[in-house]
Amino acid sequence: MTALVDVVAVACLLAGALLCLTAGMGLLRFPDVLSRMHAGTKPQVLGVLLIMVGAAIRLHGWSASWMLLLVAAFQLLTAPVSAHMVSRVAYRRRHVRRDLLLVDELRSSGQDRLYRGDEPADAPPEEPGAALAESRERDEAP
Repeated sequence: MTALVDVVAVACLLAGALLCLTAGMGLLRFPDVLSRMHAGTKPQVLGVLLIMVGAAIRLHGWSASWMLLLVAAFQLLTAPVSAHMVSRVAYRRRHVRRDLLLVDELRSSGQDRLYRGDEPADAPPEEPGAALAESRERDEAP
């Protein structure tokens, strides 16, 4: 019976490590902020949860299991919320490649004007990264 428990624990640990690795690779390879936020939260949270489950199975102690449960709960609460906030800031600052968006609900609902300032809703979209270039020019100006 202990061999079966060890195999399940190792399988959870390896699957969790693989998901965390794919999350890290997605952060490096994806082209824009929204894609990177997706890669940084979805597989990473599941990977950490699998690692916590594997460690809890392997450690056999209630004190360690409670601590791992707290780590998993904080991971579930903080990672998606922080990614959502970073994505909203990136959208407001125009660091999002709009050509990669299939549906832009903020633009279609008219709320996009709040994020673009006084521009009319039918104005052509900006080049990706143009706001970043403008802010860098302002920072470098004497």
